[in-house]
This record gives sequence, structure tokens and C-alpha cells, in this order.
Amino acid sequence: MTADKHAQSRRLRRRLTMVGAITAGGLLLAACGGDDMEGMDHGSGNSASATSSQTAGDNPAPGAFNDADVTFAQMMIPHHEQALEMAKLADGRASDVESKTLAADIEKAQDPEIQTMKSWLKAWGKPESAEEGMPGMDHESGMSGMMSDEDMQKLETAKSTEFDRMFAEMMTEHHKGAITMAEDEQKNGRNATAKKLAADVVKTQSAEVEKFEKILDRL
Repeated sequence: MTADKHAQSRRLRRRLTMVGAITAGGLLLAACGGDDMEGMDHGSGNSASATSSQTAGDNPAPGAFNDADVTFAQMMIPHHEQALEMAKLADGRASDVESKTLAADIEKAQDPEIQTMKSWLKAWGKPESAEEGMPGMDHESGMSGMMSDEDMQKLETAKSTEFDRMFAEMMTEHHKGAITMAEDEQKNGRNATAKKLAADVVKTQSAEVEKFEKILDRL
């Protein structure tokens, strides 16, 4: 793996670590926000009406949002980015036709979702990365199915059936991490658009996990 790719992988894991440092607090606020807090926007500290400053046509995620919505987007962006990095490695390495198809499907689905979630954060006035404003934090993260630098190196050097097997194993773990995050968003999030994308992630990636497991059974 090149030095640039090493740095990219480290940045991805750092970004998830930063988000992880604030996830518990954000989800606690979301979970505790009962009927008496219905008008509050935990993501901005202002009233929910502040989240609708843009017109419905301009705002990609109109309506109120909370910390869980923001955390979901900030975590899922780097998570998807690593999935794209893994999927792109299939080109020239994978030998299994279904593995190649799934890699292409992942690229087709997750790249647009990254751009969508970035547009939410921009509309909400939130940074794309939770590590902004949290200097000095640089921890290794194995959370949410993220692969380590060593994992990515092994995947990059694998070929043919070895790659197919490794890709299926790693992507299964990676998808399961994404599904867990999406289920948390469905439970604790407030924004309807964000919760809809979370539902799509659960549905799509659960189906892909089943396909990867079938690939592993026959390899």
C-alpha cells in the first residue's frame, strides 16, 4: 500500500475515533429528549425552527435534527469512504464474478450517499468531521467494522480466490458495523431524511452481507 493510502486509512480511522468520543453523550441526549424537549434541536442548541432556515427545496434534510443525526452522518461518511477504498481494490484482483458485481454495487451506492450526508452537515451548519475542534486526539479505532492499515495492506496484496475470500470476510464485517450505526440512527435520530437513509443502509447492506456469506460458503 502506498504512503498516501496509508495516510488515508489512518485519517479515516481517526475520524471515526473522534466521533466515537462524543457518540455516547450525543445518543444520551437524543434518548432523553422526550415530549418536553420536542422543540429542541440538540444538534445546534437552538430551537428546531432554526434547522429550517433554508427553504424545503434547498435543504437536503429539512426539519429538525438532533445530535444522533449529526453523529450518524459524521461516522458514516468515513465508514463509506473506506468501503469505497476496499471496493476499488477489486479491480484487477478479484476473480469471482459475484464479488466483482458486489464491489461495483458498493461503489455505485455509497459514493452518492457520502455526498448526500455531506450536504446534510453543510445545511445543518455542522463539520464533516467530529474531530474538528478536538485537537490532540489520535487513537487507533477498530469500531464499527473499520479495517486497520494492516487489514488494508493484506487486501491490497491478495489476488484471485484469496482476494475474493478476504474481500468477502472484510466487507461482511464492515457492513455489519454500518448496519449497527444505521440501526442506532433509526432508534435515536430525529431527522426524517437521515432516518430514511439509515433504513436504506440496513436493507441494502443486510442483503449484501447475505450475498457475501454465500460467496464464502462456496469459495
